[in-house]
Amino acid sequence: MSEQIEELDPAASPEERAEAYVLDRKAVAAILEAVEANDQAHLTQLMEPLHAADIADLLEQIDEDDRAALIRLYGQEFDGEILSELDESVREEVISILTPQVLTQAVRELDSDDVVDLIEDLEDAQQETILDALEETDRVAVEQALNWPEYSAGRLMQREVVMAPEHWTVGQAIDHLRATKEEDLPDQFYHIVMVDPRLHPVGNVTLGKLMRSRRETRLADILEETFQIIPAMRDEGDVAYAFNQYHLISAPVVDEEGRLIGVITIDDAMAVLDEEHEEDILRLAGVGEGSLSDRVTETTKQRLPWLAVNLVTAIAASVVISQFEAAIAQIVALAVLMPIVASMGGNAGTQSLTVAVRAIATKDLTGSNVWRVIRREVLVGLVNGLIFAVIMGIVGVLWFGSPGLGYVIATAMVINLVVAGLAGTGIPILLERFGVDPALASGAFVTTVTDVVGFFAFLGLAALVLL
Repeated sequence: MSEQIEELDPAASPEERAEAYVLDRKAVAAILEAVEANDQAHLTQLMEPLHAADIADLLEQIDEDDRAALIRLYGQEFDGEILSELDESVREEVISILTPQVLTQAVRELDSDDVVDLIEDLEDAQQETILDALEETDRVAVEQALNWPEYSAGRLMQREVVMAPEHWTVGQAIDHLRATKEEDLPDQFYHIVMVDPRLHPVGNVTLGKLMRSRRETRLADILEETFQIIPAMRDEGDVAYAFNQYHLISAPVVDEEGRLIGVITIDDAMAVLDEEHEEDILRLAGVGEGSLSDRVTETTKQRLPWLAVNLVTAIAASVVISQFEAAIAQIVALAVLMPIVASMGGNAGTQSLTVAVRAIATKDLTGSNVWRVIRREVLVGLVNGLIFAVIMGIVGVLWFGSPGLGYVIATAMVINLVVAGLAGTGIPILLERFGVDPALASGAFVTTVTDVVGFFAFLGLAALVLL
């Protein structure tokens, strides 16, 4: 590991562990000093030990002026892998700074799937610049990949595939690999894909089995037990799920006729899985898909719609409260205790919602277990509601000296937590059935339900019992 990355000591404190695999502050300062001094030799010396992912992190963390100066000074040393690791919000800016010569050299080092990922979100002019930098065969491969729908397996795959006829032996396969030009092989591959005469994939042979088997062994005799074929039109989220579910390392991609046209490797599948998880978290919080590098105006535009939705739900809850103005005016304690009921319901609903959205995303929540999950969440809400009902009933009696008030808030607590469990699980399931992303829309609905039910139950019971 590079000395410029803080290492993880087994006996490290939580604070030290939080800094593990993070660029050392002194290293960052030294790099910026070299940039300010326009010392290219020293900058190259400092950057050389760093992994491409760490250089990408560095570029994302520093401001625009320092980023531009660093890229220009780093010059010919700029590696294509750095572009692959950069956040999309920064990548376009970096590409615009690179000289045509540096950009050409950088993209030629990448596999076709990395080039596709690099250019698919760029403006047409920048796309054309990168395509012009590629060899003709690589350009054709990238353009063909771009013809597949976005977020499909065809867009995700790399077209560099190592394949062999199903009748070959281990010795023939090894001789073929050794005779193949280095530039015609992927930078990294894990399997040889066995194909029939019509180029239909029939199995995978791992490099480990290939290297430890005798030369005369037939490849068909050492095929992997787990073999999954991915249709090119399959959604990339489903592809990532398959890799995670079946512990795949790579999988062949086929066209409509079942012919081999590419391969997806675990690094790309896990990148999709990570993006899916990050997207769900951001959507649950209503902050879109922004990053730390976004400008104030971009971040404001992303968050404003969800704040507006929240305002509408808050007005709906306020309308419910307004129906009980007389009760609140006569019993001031209602105004004091009212937020507690709504807050507890909102938190309980968020807990159930998070579990449900995650289960839907991982395909753990299915038609066969949906009612069992809903029943469990409702029962959890009931048990928690009873526990906190006792606590708040006692608080109501001791604080305000009113047994009736304690009974009212205890009952309202039970009702709202049960409804929270039902809404937190049921709403995302219903949205998913209607084709709406549950991570995107569930939060606003669940908050509205728990606020309205909480206020109505508490204030309605108070009006009936205490007045």
